[in-house]
Amino acid sequence: MPNNTAVRLPQQQQGSTAAPEQKPRPPREHRFDIDLLRLICSATIMLGHVGAQFIHSTDNDPTNGPGTYWAGHVAEAINPFAVPMYFAIAGWAVLVGAPPRDSARMWQRIVRNTVPLFAWTAVYLVWAWLRDRNDKPMTELATDSLVGSVQPAYHLWFMYNYIPIIALLAFAMLITAGKRPWTLGAALLGIAVLPSVLTTVAEVTGAEMPTVAWGFGTYSLVYAVGGALLFALPAGALRWRWPLYLVLPLTMAGALWYNTQIHYVMPNAHLFVAAMSICVLLLISRVRVPERLRPVLRKLAGAALGAYMVHVLFVEEIVAPLVSPDLSRPVAGLLLTGLVVTVMVLSFAASLLWGRLNLRRLLG
Repeated sequence: MPNNTAVRLPQQQQGSTAAPEQKPRPPREHRFDIDLLRLICSATIMLGHVGAQFIHSTDNDPTNGPGTYWAGHVAEAINPFAVPMYFAIAGWAVLVGAPPRDSARMWQRIVRNTVPLFAWTAVYLVWAWLRDRNDKPMTELATDSLVGSVQPAYHLWFMYNYIPIIALLAFAMLITAGKRPWTLGAALLGIAVLPSVLTTVAEVTGAEMPTVAWGFGTYSLVYAVGGALLFALPAGALRWRWPLYLVLPLTMAGALWYNTQIHYVMPNAHLFVAAMSICVLLLISRVRVPERLRPVLRKLAGAALGAYMVHVLFVEEIVAPLVSPDLSRPVAGLLLTGLVVTVMVLSFAASLLWGRLNLRRLLG
């Protein structure tokens, strides 16, 4: 008798086109060590800007007040790693930590950085206008700020490099993922040709055009990509950290020498800055933050960008009037320490306040 029982073949042998089950993505690791670095960078930049007021009060000349001069330069020698570290963290976030899934997600990140940039530029211009400190008409300064940082919002210069870098890295990541990020590509092309466009307009019309700051140098891109590489190292990859504790103060001493003997301010692309940045990154990366401190750290790290944005107001209004070139070294050191703490406390308090008021998207 013939066997009428159908033979059941495995699903793949039956030519089924059913899609394989997709495994859920593992939860993304939250790097509290990077939160700590963001906090350190914000605080260290404040230290440098307070120190700069001490230097400016002496016209960068030790004969005009050695105590004030050296207090300011010691502070400035500690902070050169901070801006490169922001580029490194940005590179890690885009390439490793939270790669963009599509162009729309990346535009959300860009807007999240661009809105506070222009909001705070407006705040600083209005404030300086009220204090009669603008060196040009406010409308001219506002127009110039569309393509580059202006006084008194001088500390926002790096955002004009930071935003294009994250856009470029995201553009490359999306292409390798098979996406077609046309709008990101068009924006990057616009940034690339903007200087030549304004130069042509100036040559044709004779009008003076502002200097374009949108873009980035080789050093900032290297810091971003290199930072992503170093931050991605697994825990335990660096067995010996003790040499870094020896190299780090040497790089700061080198920065002090360069700033006082060669040229102030030392460029971010300098070897001393690169070595200092690598030391700080490797010393903090993968450091375990105790669980009891994590909620506070996460809250302060979330307020770090806003604190950075607002702190120059406190530097201009509190620090500048109190600094004098006629200070002894102990008094200058104590005053600098007190002013740094004051600026940090006020800046983070202000940022935490508008965070509670749901103004983080506007003010950073």
